[in-house]
Amino acid sequence: RPEAKRIFAERQANNGKDRPSGRCTSHGVTDFNALPTPTKFVQTPKVTVILFESYNHYRQIMTDGRPLPTDPEPAWMGYSIGRWDGDTFVVDTNGLSSKTWLDDGGHPHSDALRVTERFTRPDLGHLNIQETIDDPVMYTKPWSVTVAKRLVVNDELIEWICENEKDMAHMVGK
Repeated sequence: RPEAKRIFAERQANNGKDRPSGRCTSHGVTDFNALPTPTKFVQTPKVTVILFESYNHYRQIMTDGRPLPTDPEPAWMGYSIGRWDGDTFVVDTNGLSSKTWLDDGGHPHSDALRVTERFTRPDLGHLNIQETIDDPVMYTKPWSVTVAKRLVVNDELIEWICENEKDMAHMVGK
């Protein structure tokens, strides 16, 4: 839609100057999925937790049968529910704050965004995440992208702290 085009063009023109990660805030669900940094999944019967090495963030996916909230307060990682469809873990998320970007390139979204992810493992060392973006405020129809990730099993995540005062603007001024 025109507003999404305008926002994306502005972000491209200023080289993503105001990207959330530049302010040490969350990447959001879709942008975290695209990062090539280590990710760990912790699975229990009632919740799956995704630990992101980047920025020491986490995400909870409720698997206890509850529905998505109907009018959620926008949150950085939104509200997610998951279920199994054969060998595919299907996750629906809503309530994502429009402060996040869909990707590092700056594709915008509104608070009306709903994301459906389909996690599949083609083999031991790989994970595919098909993401369907449904945001009628910013886009004319739902669209999908697949992110391929390499998995490292039985490894530890390291601490990754974002130090807001160590960006170039602060360092040059000192």
